[in-house]
Amino acid sequence: MSEILVLVEHVDGDVKKVTLELLTLARSLGTPAAVWAGPGYSDAAKARLAEYGAEKIYVAAADEIGDYVVAPKAEVLAHLVAERSPAAVFVAATGEGKEIAGRLAVKTDSGVISDAVGVGEGFVAEQSIFGGGVNVHSRVNKGTPIITVRPNSTAPVAAAAAGAEEKVEVALSDAARAARIVERVVQEKGARPELTEAAIVVSGGRGVGSGENFAIIEKLADALGAAVGASRAATDAGWYPHQFQVGQTGKTVSPQLYIAAGISGAIQHRAGMQTSKTIVVINKDAEAPLFEIADFGVVGDLFQVVPQLTEEIEKRK
Repeated sequence: MSEILVLVEHVDGDVKKVTLELLTLARSLGTPAAVWAGPGYSDAAKARLAEYGAEKIYVAAADEIGDYVVAPKAEVLAHLVAERSPAAVFVAATGEGKEIAGRLAVKTDSGVISDAVGVGEGFVAEQSIFGGGVNVHSRVNKGTPIITVRPNSTAPVAAAAAGAEEKVEVALSDAARAARIVERVVQEKGARPELTEAAIVVSGGRGVGSGENFAIIEKLADALGAAVGASRAATDAGWYPHQFQVGQTGKTVSPQLYIAAGISGAIQHRAGMQTSKTIVVINKDAEAPLFEIADFGVVGDLFQVVPQLTEEIEKRK
């Protein structure tokens, strides 16, 4: 089967979950080959990638790849596309991943598809567009298909593979060295999972009423082992940090379960969450637009429903 390159997302040497999803997806369409760009590669990382189906692991572990902003990773991928002629390249649909994909498309004179929620035979990608109002199928008709895939679009499934390691040496161009990273600041993280990678997300909106009231949203999230999200109305009001905003102008999520409490469902919010596998809506307004895409809906006061739900979940632990 044809080789499919998967760019590895990693932090401090740890392989991120979205990479395992991409390897699983690639396995259904060809032979996955992981591409590690930057420092931090280890035997543990190799074992993790092989566990999820990487037949080959291309390792470009030079420190300088991590010293500059995105461009070096695009050059590593461009080198491999020229040398190996893969059937496609899969990249995570993160802010960095999308920029790398765009740069790679220019370097290889190829087409790029962004924010896919699925990829089928012939590398036909499924996308949710126009604020989530339309689902389309797209295919690259020039060069090597370069596709960015949203996190949580594919459930990661382990399937042991060879994980044959191959070192890659790439001489970076002056253009790739144009923007150097001068400082890294580690963001403080709590016990909750990262919003874009969480299997469960609990979000609050205008109906929560205040920043203090977000405590009931957090309690439900903690009971479920979920991430916390918020609507634009809630973040604009200063009730919750903007980094947790879900929507067209915030984060795009696609968890197994999305619980929306006190969110009416403006189109920009729906665009960021409507590919979730199961959607539960809690709102006292029976006419709230978000009920239109809900799998389960509760018409009621969130200040009564959410604490009761949290209590029932705690009982079953």
